[in-house]
Amino acid sequence: MAIRTFQRREVKFLLSKAQYDALQPILLDYMNPDKYCVNGKEYGVYNVYYDTDDNFLIRESLAKPYYKEKIRLRSYASPAGPEDTVFLEIKKKIGGIVTKRRVTMTLQQANAYIQTRVKPQSEKFLQMQVLKELDVFLNNYAVSPKQYISYQRSAFFGKDNSDFRLTFDRQITARREDISLASGNYGSQIIRPDQRLMEIKVTDSIPKWLSDALSELNIYKTSFSKYGTAYKQYIRSKIEEDRSVMIYA
Repeated sequence: MAIRTFQRREVKFLLSKAQYDALQPILLDYMNPDKYCVNGKEYGVYNVYYDTDDNFLIRESLAKPYYKEKIRLRSYASPAGPEDTVFLEIKKKIGGIVTKRRVTMTLQQANAYIQTRVKPQSEKFLQMQVLKELDVFLNNYAVSPKQYISYQRSAFFGKDNSDFRLTFDRQITARREDISLASGNYGSQIIRPDQRLMEIKVTDSIPKWLSDALSELNIYKTSFSKYGTAYKQYIRSKIEEDRSVMIYA
């Protein structure tokens, strides 16, 4: 079981295919592809988000409070088997600064821990500290799997600053049934096929060369949450269903 901690600002932009294509050659002057993007290929990211029965965590997040937190289980393979590696993450946002702490387990261990609090054995202090933090979260909120979200990602990091990262996500797929990493990748799309969600992940300021490129290509910052967008689309669909039932009745 391993642990990693991240603390940074995350700035999001929704790009058209034309904007994405125009930005690529500029990026390659200053950034390198992530090691997982072999020969320029994307990789899959598969997530299960946990929430309360009344969806308190995502409703609170959409209200844009100064402080918010969420928990998710992530895999880079789909479908994930019981012994496959997954990442249990607790993510907090405090005044615009994102902190993410995660531990690595097998899918079987993660499911057992979330359901029963049975921890994988570890003698490492930091790993146990994150598990204690997860304990507090899970004791405060009675959560269950609520949202599946996956996407295809390409990622880059700065040639002069490896802490500066930039990701592009497409085919953002969501579902609210059969919510398990073991169930494979399917669902409905929450952005258009020609769009890319770009996230700039920085510990300080956005480099000038990138700010200039974004301005030149008319790429503007947006507020976009994958889970939040999926939840809002789900609510809209439920409202439409209710209306159709009322009309039929």
